Amino acid sequence: MLLVVITFFVLLFLNMPVAFAIAISSLLYFLTVPDLPSFLAFQQMATGTQSFPLLAVPFFVLAGHILNVSGITSRLVHFSNLLTGHLVGGLAHVSIVLSTMMGGISGSATADAAMQSRILTNDMMKRGYSKGYSVGVIGVSSLITGTLPPSIGLILYGFIGGVSISKLFIAGIVPGILMAITLMIAAYVVAKKNGYDQNINYEKPSFKEVIEGFKGSIWALLFPVILIVGIRFGIFSASEGGAVAVVYAIIVGTLFHKELTWKKLKKSLHDAVGDNAMIMLIIAAAGILGYVIAYENLPRTASQFVTGITENPTLLLFIILTFTFVVGLFMEATAVTLLMTPIFLPVIIQAGIDPVHFGLLMIILITMGGMTPPVGVTMFAVCSITKTSVKDFTKGALPFLGAVILLIIVLALFPQIILFLPEVLLASG
Repeated sequence: MLLVVITFFVLLFLNMPVAFAIAISSLLYFLTVPDLPSFLAFQQMATGTQSFPLLAVPFFVLAGHILNVSGITSRLVHFSNLLTGHLVGGLAHVSIVLSTMMGGISGSATADAAMQSRILTNDMMKRGYSKGYSVGVIGVSSLITGTLPPSIGLILYGFIGGVSISKLFIAGIVPGILMAITLMIAAYVVAKKNGYDQNINYEKPSFKEVIEGFKGSIWALLFPVILIVGIRFGIFSASEGGAVAVVYAIIVGTLFHKELTWKKLKKSLHDAVGDNAMIMLIIAAAGILGYVIAYENLPRTASQFVTGITENPTLLLFIILTFTFVVGLFMEATAVTLLMTPIFLPVIIQAGIDPVHFGLLMIILITMGGMTPPVGVTMFAVCSITKTSVKDFTKGALPFLGAVILLIIVLALFPQIILFLPEVLLASG
């Protein structure tokens, strides 16, 4: 097993794609253990992708791409600007509110951050914001997208851990809203301290303008509501919700916004195939590693090691979350979710911690790892698009990352903040 770990990190260091690093290091294990036939590795690759809940991933990814080319994004930007553009640090608030509303559409933090970088960065800098502040708030606010349904991270966690995806979706609503509020407070404090927007008097929009903006965004805002209501009342499962999302996106784009052309639909399909291929390749490779982990009885070993440090559930939770976050600094979020879930979930359950509570915190921290050096995928996407140095991004993002960490500590200490809503809405289930 040590050889597998060493090979994996060496390949990562050589900039090999995560999926290939996982697959090659795992295959090496089969070649060095005489009792294991090599064909079993390829069986596990196929088995790892054959799951009904996993159908949600390609459908939600496709739905996000279709909705983005259906005129929804521009309408949401306009509505967000109406709501918060007149405040101190107004465009930072626009980014945060936009991420909150986009959370019910794309399910991907990196996709949200990349989109906002192209739309908002230049306007932020023209308004006098520093480049670090601008790209920092765009990068970190995309974390909200990975928390609210239909978060791809939550789907993968639920799939690997056998945790109800419906409960995870509903449990993500309150933390997502609290994160938006926390980041808006941080954005205001930093903007006030740096003197942004101090000498500019932006008029508040009239009630009529807000209503008109709301009407223009109604189809985007209705989507997460339809998703949650449909799951709650058993109209469709979380996995089937992905297919519903695709149909909804096509109807909105063609019949209501009338902006979805055949050319745009083909581009959406092309982009979705690329994204899904990357995700599914990682899942297939993780299927081999999952078998190796089970064969080596690693979950039990990890459980004994961690519980040997402490048996206090709260302290145990913080140790595991810290370890998960550190791993997330060096690996892509999908891979971390697939690798860490089967190792630590049994430990968490044995300690009496709710798997939904743990799952939300784990996914938030793993996703946040993508917004920090040294291997932050979201960070690199934002820096590449805006031509910003990692140093400037990190400096600008630090206040927002600090605010999120404080929120995570509160959520870890008070699990009912996360668990209250699913307990109320899914009490019968």
